[in-house]
Amino acid sequence: MKFVIVGGDAAGMSAASRAKRNQPDLEVTVLEQSGDVSYSACGMPYNIADPARDMEDLVVRRAEVFRTKQGLDLRTGHRALAIDRTARTVSGEQEDGRPFTIPYDALLIATGASAVIPDRPGFTLPGVVALKSLEDGRRIKERLAARKVARAVILGMGYIALEMCEALCARNIAVEMVKPRPRFLPWMHPDLAAKVKQEVESRGVGVHAGHEVERIEGQEDTLRVHCGDLTVEGQIVLVAVGVKPSNALAKGAGLELGPCESISVDRTLRTSDPRIYAAGDCADAYHVVTGAKTWVPLALRANRAGWAVADNVTGRKTELEGVAGTSVFKVFDMEVARTGLNASEAKAEGFDPVETVIEARSRAHAHPGASPLLVQMVGDRQSGRLLGAQMVGKEGVVHRVYALAVALHQKMTVEAFSQCDLAYAPPFGPVWDPMLTAANQLVKLL
Repeated sequence: MKFVIVGGDAAGMSAASRAKRNQPDLEVTVLEQSGDVSYSACGMPYNIADPARDMEDLVVRRAEVFRTKQGLDLRTGHRALAIDRTARTVSGEQEDGRPFTIPYDALLIATGASAVIPDRPGFTLPGVVALKSLEDGRRIKERLAARKVARAVILGMGYIALEMCEALCARNIAVEMVKPRPRFLPWMHPDLAAKVKQEVESRGVGVHAGHEVERIEGQEDTLRVHCGDLTVEGQIVLVAVGVKPSNALAKGAGLELGPCESISVDRTLRTSDPRIYAAGDCADAYHVVTGAKTWVPLALRANRAGWAVADNVTGRKTELEGVAGTSVFKVFDMEVARTGLNASEAKAEGFDPVETVIEARSRAHAHPGASPLLVQMVGDRQSGRLLGAQMVGKEGVVHRVYALAVALHQKMTVEAFSQCDLAYAPPFGPVWDPMLTAANQLVKLL
């Protein structure tokens, strides 16, 4: 049996390794267009922040290790361009331009996501960069090392934009951030978003929301970003306006697409062609709160989905429940976390949402080092069910969201969550944990 995988990062290599463990005689071929496999993409901003660190530190396992230790036919520099579903083949071209065609019995598309680059003048200029692949990280780090970069412009204010804002500031680079929509972190409750914005601006970062970029002009040493009523400049421009599913292979093969044109899969990760699977940032998922399809590119989901595909290919039927959209990020001293739906998302999905926002302390009363912690929580008026939560603070945020994510997976009501027996000790929180305080307040409103 021939199992072919297109894409050699999280989902692809997880599937390849597990399939080989499950069935050692299985022929597993991985096609990766770049020279990099199995690396920590989420660690790139933190690596860039430290000039002394080598970008290669982020490589988890090198291609040669997969070949020699696990017996995988891992072909780097192979770009897959088309799938022939009738002949059951994948074709493409190698790095040197030579064509290839490979037959498959089972196929996994694990092509991930790609950075959105606006089709506007100047976005192809040297010094205008994105951060998605390890090669992107290398280019950014090399540019920072090769020339004096005193100012940077970041287009976008999402997770990567904010993490890179911190990374560049750590290298004493002045940062200006620009985005077209007027609200900073529009998915977040305004009270919580204001705290994050305040943290960013307190570091001297220019935050310019509500400015549409028209064009980028300039030479090697100075790039000017023109927004009509605003012009900002720097020696590097980072485009971080979002990502999109890399769906070209699936689209060309006529496979069904889902939300945001991600590849539609069932709970076993099969596409509309039963011999073809999709996993990782290119594929959709079921949302555990709504039961509907969603597209939320997440690292854990990619790895877990890769495992599930491998199990299904090797005869161990596996279904995945779905995702809650749990995510965290750090910007300077602020921790930010979310899981589930916000109030507007809940309303759009047909719920009758009620929300509350509370401010508590990260540690017990009078314990040294305590800081404010804001919690927003959403419940459904009709069923009393917990629908989602968000938190911001300088400590104790990230690990608290885990309990809320588990509650969403278990479809708990707000009242049931309010009765959970959570731990208490003064260095870690008050007797009434901020999550319980928020739940108790929300119960009164439902």
